[in-house]
Amino acid sequence: MVKKLLFLFAIIYNINLVAQTGTINGYVIFDNNETALGTSIIIKGNAIEKLASVGVNGEFAINNLPFGNYTLNFSSLNAKSQTKNILLNSKNKTINIVLELTDYQDLKEVVVQTKTEKRKIEDKGFSVNVIETKEASLRNVQTNELLNTTVGVKLRQNGGLGSNVEYSLNGLSGNSVSIFIDGIPISMYGSSFNLNSIPPALIERIEIYKGVVPGHLADDALGGAINIVMKTGSKTNFNASISYGSFNTLQVNANGLYRDEKSGFTVKASAFYNYSDNNYKISGPTIVDIGIGGVETPITARRFYDAYKSYGSVLNLGYTDVKWADQFFIGVTGSDDYKQVQHGAFVNKIPYKGRFLESDALLANLVYLKKDFLTNGLDVNITGLFGERHRVVNDTTAVAYSWTGNRATNFRGEEYEYTWGSQSEQGPTLLNIKRQVSSVRAGVSYKINNNHKVLVNHFYSGLDREDSDEMVSLLENTFQSTSDLYKNITSLSYELNTFENKLKLNIFGKHYQQKVLNTSPEFNDDETEVLKTVYNSNKNYNGFGLAGSYAFKSTVTLLASAEKAIRLPSEIEVFGDAGDNVVANLSVKPEISKNINLGFRFGKFKINSHDFTISTNLFARNIQDLIGLPASSENSWENDELVQYANFDDKTTSKGIELQLSYNYKNNFGLNFNLSRLTLEYTNRFGNTVDIPNTPLFTINGSLRYSFKNIIQNKSRLNLYYSNYFTDEFLYLNPPGDNNTGYDEFVIPKQFIQDLGFSYIFPDKKLVLSFDAKNIFDKAAYDNRSVQKPGRAFYLKLNYTINKF
Repeated sequence: MVKKLLFLFAIIYNINLVAQTGTINGYVIFDNNETALGTSIIIKGNAIEKLASVGVNGEFAINNLPFGNYTLNFSSLNAKSQTKNILLNSKNKTINIVLELTDYQDLKEVVVQTKTEKRKIEDKGFSVNVIETKEASLRNVQTNELLNTTVGVKLRQNGGLGSNVEYSLNGLSGNSVSIFIDGIPISMYGSSFNLNSIPPALIERIEIYKGVVPGHLADDALGGAINIVMKTGSKTNFNASISYGSFNTLQVNANGLYRDEKSGFTVKASAFYNYSDNNYKISGPTIVDIGIGGVETPITARRFYDAYKSYGSVLNLGYTDVKWADQFFIGVTGSDDYKQVQHGAFVNKIPYKGRFLESDALLANLVYLKKDFLTNGLDVNITGLFGERHRVVNDTTAVAYSWTGNRATNFRGEEYEYTWGSQSEQGPTLLNIKRQVSSVRAGVSYKINNNHKVLVNHFYSGLDREDSDEMVSLLENTFQSTSDLYKNITSLSYELNTFENKLKLNIFGKHYQQKVLNTSPEFNDDETEVLKTVYNSNKNYNGFGLAGSYAFKSTVTLLASAEKAIRLPSEIEVFGDAGDNVVANLSVKPEISKNINLGFRFGKFKINSHDFTISTNLFARNIQDLIGLPASSENSWENDELVQYANFDDKTTSKGIELQLSYNYKNNFGLNFNLSRLTLEYTNRFGNTVDIPNTPLFTINGSLRYSFKNIIQNKSRLNLYYSNYFTDEFLYLNPPGDNNTGYDEFVIPKQFIQDLGFSYIFPDKKLVLSFDAKNIFDKAAYDNRSVQKPGRAFYLKLNYTINKF
């Protein structure tokens, strides 16, 4: 296969391209020599109209333009607009623009003729938030932290760096929320390649769809979807960053792109390294020192076996902005990680020491994108991924430890070992999970005219899994367990744009198909006979939905969407995963939900140097067969080490409201505020309506930013940041029985976490120094299943960027 790919690449590389297209690029600054970050650029000519924006360092590039005459309009709220006429008759045309600053820019002078990509997405009627990452790329901010500040989004992390992360959208979390990297599920990349492995500097934007998911993503997300859109720029650049901080946490990232202007040949590469001891302090009812006679003394302990290390790289070779492709890449992704395991699914009174996980992945990928393929208005996109992933669960140490970090003692004060021979009560294991994975997404869209567009998308994913364990008998290893999971989803969408662009409609239908095959050997008591148990399931489902928006005026827009959504069970929910202490459940059924969203957006209002936006959204979900972890403590596993996903028997309902406010003054002061309040309820076996546990129902986020110019050095910039996060109390498990007996044992208290930080941009705009203080008042913080997160922490980061070679 590798030889075939190399042969294909060699053929493509030697193609002689004679397309008469070129690039207009350059830099835009204000007349005080500050970069004109965010300036809008509209280019018209040759029946083409495109929009670009100025980057962090003042750079811009508009690619794949046919030779000819063009008019470029540069507009900013801080300066007078400027128009430039350009004749493009070579592969590359460079221009530099200086805009004249003005204290008050008459809004009539700033005519927004083409919407930004962010606004285009938000105007389609879906309940969606779009995060742009220009500012975050300069700070010591993880991609997950960006998501956690967004209205309706709650990060659910089981501890520190490297621990399992889930994302809650309007109360629904886990696999009800799909995560994509350019449309490919992130789960395909393996545990070592997660969102925190992708620095914001590599991300163009993050699209967060809540409830109703558009047809072009063609996936079975029920609670919503998060799509990470990577940067597609074709200008040669390099970026590197290093961060060090509390708990011996080190993070290094590097990425670069090289493009040959003549041929369009492009190389993209990136690499990352993460390490942390995760030795932060924790306390609580299960953090005790067990002494002689079994006496339990509550203590504040430091996690002593929770280190994490991951590293990986991505290499892509191909062509950009050529006649036959906007993007064509063949690449490879490799990653490894190592994770110590401190406890089971819940925090136990007796911790682990000696159980750890190792994972690796080697994947090949293909990307092909082309607008106006063969004819105007026909766009084609294909992304594919295939390869192998491995995971080893190592648990062979029988020595018992206490939360003091020392050997545990029994009631007589004697050190002891577990009779079952391992940290987990499931017994010693050297489990090797081998996965063959593949994923392909293909889409075709045709723009009939400015009012009508049709899209067809198909998504396929396949997983072949084999489990073997060196600690079991030869006979058991000879007859291995095999698990296969295949998914096909096809969507057809129609987009309507009418009434002078005031009304936008998106109508779509989806067909879902999932095949599950599991072969598990069973043995008689003396292990002389083998009986294979085969589970085979092949099911089909249909869903549909619509989204629409109506602009009463440029600053008042109504948004509404509805969908019948299907969410197929994931690999972990069906087959389990010993590394995450999850037990298999082959009979788990798909989730079916009816989702409705209704919202308004007011703004952007501009008054002199002030601008602000207010948006709100109401939502309702009616869910059948919701998949989740046990809702009640009486249904959980006895030793609190294991969990199993299952369907809630009765219908689950969710209703709520979101509110978001954004304010800016002269691009120097910024304020963001959002809140989300919801209900997520089901009927328990006693006939009582109760909340789904382990779900925050009321959250508030706020942030402030202020910028100072010419601090210490001329042309420098100092940015100060403050953020806070409020989470109301919630239960991580419902008390047993039909009353609130033992309520306090299962409650997660209210949390109010505050962060501070700054970034200093040096005059040459290449070097950025940032400092962040997390959880500055050292408050107890929890996300998931009562697992405490790190307390007060400090991090220092250096970021270096080169955009001109």
